[in-house]
Amino acid sequence: MYQLYIANKNYSSWSLRPWVLMQELKIPFAERVVPFGDDAGWVSFRKISPSGKVPCLIDGEVAVWDSLAIAEYLAERHKAVWPADERARAWARSAAAEMHSGFNELRSRCSMSCGVRMRLNEFPPALAQEIARLGSLWNDGLGRFGGPFLAGGAFTAVDAFFAPVAFRIQSYGLILDHRAADYATRLLRLGPMRDWYADALKETLRDAPHEEHMSRIGSLLDDLRAR
Repeated sequence: MYQLYIANKNYSSWSLRPWVLMQELKIPFAERVVPFGDDAGWVSFRKISPSGKVPCLIDGEVAVWDSLAIAEYLAERHKAVWPADERARAWARSAAAEMHSGFNELRSRCSMSCGVRMRLNEFPPALAQEIARLGSLWNDGLGRFGGPFLAGGAFTAVDAFFAPVAFRIQSYGLILDHRAADYATRLLRLGPMRDWYADALKETLRDAPHEEHMSRIGSLLDDLRAR
């Protein structure tokens, strides 16, 4: 059985991607949580992953690190990871890669913290441009392939790559057009996403860099996490 090493569910957007993909596609795996809120966590990561980062998928003697590499490794073994249609598959891979390497302002300014509700102190043009691109991209996929997911009727890896964005939209009150907002809500209502969220709220460990960053970029409206 696969072993998937992840970090804190409240914060670790990268970990969420393969986790929700495997859960939604019912690919069996053993979950291994290694918190990154202290030095011991980083030492543990280096023992598991060549990059010293998670997520990392272990399949026997094979270690696969980085969320995109994990998706491609799984795709070689499980047909449902990417769409069956060639055009949809090409679009899905392109969109997932754009998320993987882009949206830097969204990623850095609105770090994932599932259990908080924040109001941003400022909304710079770079963030507005990325939110506009996000809505355009989502609408393109939903319109081109008919929905309800980005590349058609089934949840695939491209949806998994945008799953952390749905939590960011919820946490920071980001505004999208109606169709894109509905898609974000659809992701949040998936069973595995609800399970991840419930686990995230139970976590009591606080990662100082994440918490300090949030205090700088916005005002805390609500904190739903366990204390």
